[in-house]
Amino acid sequence: MMDITQSPSPNFDDRPIDLPIDMLILHYTGMKTGAKALERMCDPAAEVSAHYMVEEDGSIFQLVSEDKRAWHAGVAFWRGHTNINARSIGIEIVNPGHEWGYRPFPEAQIMAVITLCKSILSRHMIEPRNIIGHSDVAPTRKMDPGELFPWELLAHEGIGIGEFEGEASQETLAEFGYDITDWQAALTAFNRHFRPENLLKA
Repeated sequence: MMDITQSPSPNFDDRPIDLPIDMLILHYTGMKTGAKALERMCDPAAEVSAHYMVEEDGSIFQLVSEDKRAWHAGVAFWRGHTNINARSIGIEIVNPGHEWGYRPFPEAQIMAVITLCKSILSRHMIEPRNIIGHSDVAPTRKMDPGELFPWELLAHEGIGIGEFEGEASQETLAEFGYDITDWQAALTAFNRHFRPENLLKA
């Protein structure tokens, strides 16, 4: 049983009635503290939000109801779709990010993310290849949740895809779902998710 703290954000609107919820997007907050991130996502002037935020100690906050559209993905693309907010659930995972001192995600936090994802997947038909990071859908703008995020661990728990078989060619990445207009950005996003060792050894 999850203990979820309600922290309602005004930053949401109605989902289109003709679209399914078929994507789950994972982010890092990229701010100095979780408290600052929560404050920003609840500030109407910021016009950003997510459905959930998971603190480093594993605390879970819900900001927006799953049946509403949170404003988390921005300009994005995946598998031919650009209206990502309209068809996704967004989870912000507290981490300072690359700007403020990117660091590994604590075990308690990841366990909470796994529990939350499983709960979401019990309510929505979201296939593994649609469980992705912010950088996957916005490779020219975003780096989160980054190369330290343990995607393989989530995959072992039945959440998303941990390993990508085959060559990372323009054709295969485009077929998988990436916008390859900026090929180098798309390849870097792919490496962050599926082959982080290519970035960590650099």
